[in-house]
Amino acid sequence: MAHVGGDQRSYSAGEWGRNRARIFPDPRTGMIQIEWRVDGRRVSRSLGHRDWKRAEEQADQFADGELQLTPRERPPTIRAPRPLTLGALFGIYAEEVTPTKANLTQKCDMAAMRMFLKYFGKNRDPSTLSQRDWDRFIRDRRSGIAGRRGKPVANQTIARDLTFLVAVLNWAAKWRDEEGKLLLETNPLRGLKTPIEKNPRRVVLKESEYQALLEVAPQVGWRFHVALVLAHETGHRIGAIRHLRWSDIDFEGGAIRWRAEHEKTGFGHVTPATAVAIAVLTEARRWNPRNGDAPLLPHTKDPLKCTTNAMAAGWWRKAVKLAGLEPKRGRGWHSLRRKFASDLMDQPLKVLCDLGGWKDAKTVLKCYQRADEGRLRTALERRARSLS
Repeated sequence: MAHVGGDQRSYSAGEWGRNRARIFPDPRTGMIQIEWRVDGRRVSRSLGHRDWKRAEEQADQFADGELQLTPRERPPTIRAPRPLTLGALFGIYAEEVTPTKANLTQKCDMAAMRMFLKYFGKNRDPSTLSQRDWDRFIRDRRSGIAGRRGKPVANQTIARDLTFLVAVLNWAAKWRDEEGKLLLETNPLRGLKTPIEKNPRRVVLKESEYQALLEVAPQVGWRFHVALVLAHETGHRIGAIRHLRWSDIDFEGGAIRWRAEHEKTGFGHVTPATAVAIAVLTEARRWNPRNGDAPLLPHTKDPLKCTTNAMAAGWWRKAVKLAGLEPKRGRGWHSLRRKFASDLMDQPLKVLCDLGGWKDAKTVLKCYQRADEGRLRTALERRARSLS
């Protein structure tokens, strides 16, 4: 189900490619329509009423084969009412494109759409967006006027928001309905430049800092200790580590499976585990003697649920305080991922990408690897020896 704006209510039943049915209100009459596919072609008809609860039951019955419906002779197209509104555009994008992305990316999409709808208005005609709107959003987002929390953000965040908006508009300028009509004739924001972060804050956790956190980890709790070691040994995001289940761990083969739905890039893969990682996983099994699809790091209140992101962030703050480290912005769980990439800088990029779950080597070079002073001096010494 996708909820974007009050006028884009919809409900889906069944499975994609098999028996999926979707209901939505007709933007002109308010009558509830039901839509399904016949031989890959999208068809629909009116249910003849405005009772949403009844329509949901009918959608479920249709998906289960208990309700037979005949499409209209000329199937209506799925497109927003004319003129197209920003709310309608986001509603169609959320229905057609967002479900194909990884879970985390889907959440980011929905959050960005809600923010833009609040800022520009759900009834705004997207074809009227201009350079003036672009510059105004950058200014207001940077100062905190635009956004959910009302806090100032850096250029990197603003660029990510605008890149998503441009992607939606590009998609709308290519997407055609059954009648061959485009949602948008052209992207009104095409070619505009996003702000660049001149000095992005990409902190790499130092080895001494990691050792300090490792020393106080048992005081924070066994879950933090396991997560800390796995983040250091595998280089993966804390979100992927939090969602690990016992069925993902191969103790005999010494490997870990990373599920695509919990990877930011949607890249499912298997990586070998170091002896240190296997040892901490064995420790976790003593604390949490479960198996199968049970969470490796269960929620403290519900053993069938995974640890939350808020809990992991709380562990980190507590460990930093116990270790006596000076608080530093940007030195969080992700600084361990940068440390992993920097520690393996001597390895081929392909090997590093496969180990850490990166799909793009350019991302590793641009955002993760950092040469410390020792590496730089060693490189200069090697150069001097080769010249002599």
